[in-house]
Amino acid sequence: MKGRKPKPTHLKLLEGNPGRRPINGAEPQPTAGLPTCPAHLNPSAKAEWKRLVAELQAIGILTRIDRAALAGYCQSWGRWVEAERKLADTPPLIRTPAGYVQLSPWLTIANRERELMLRFMAELGLTPSSRTRLAVQPPVKKPWEFDALDKFLS
Repeated sequence: MKGRKPKPTHLKLLEGNPGRRPINGAEPQPTAGLPTCPAHLNPSAKAEWKRLVAELQAIGILTRIDRAALAGYCQSWGRWVEAERKLADTPPLIRTPAGYVQLSPWLTIANRERELMLRFMAELGLTPSSRTRLAVQPPVKKPWEFDALDKFLS
């Protein structure tokens, strides 16, 4: 199948359906909720997971079924962080035992993981350009979440 990937319905609705194409009413709707963090993620990846899950849930674009995509992004993030730390200690060009100069393997890993992260980021709405296409409604406070200032102003 060639051409652009179809946009998920929830993203079309968030954007206001600018193309005015018919909305798929039979699209599966995953269960809302927070996905659990996979145990195999490295510490940097787990920290990134914790940072992103609450933010993505707050804007309403994360469900439990998105676990694999978010885990893939976080794992790429963790590997990229590790490679960048190694690059800080080693030069970007190294000399092989035969005398040839080549790129550091850490530079290759860092570049590859950054490319993977950008792909995942576009899918998850984490880049500035992918966010410009979203129109997210601010969450409505529940009656018990209002504070004294809200009562005074209303």
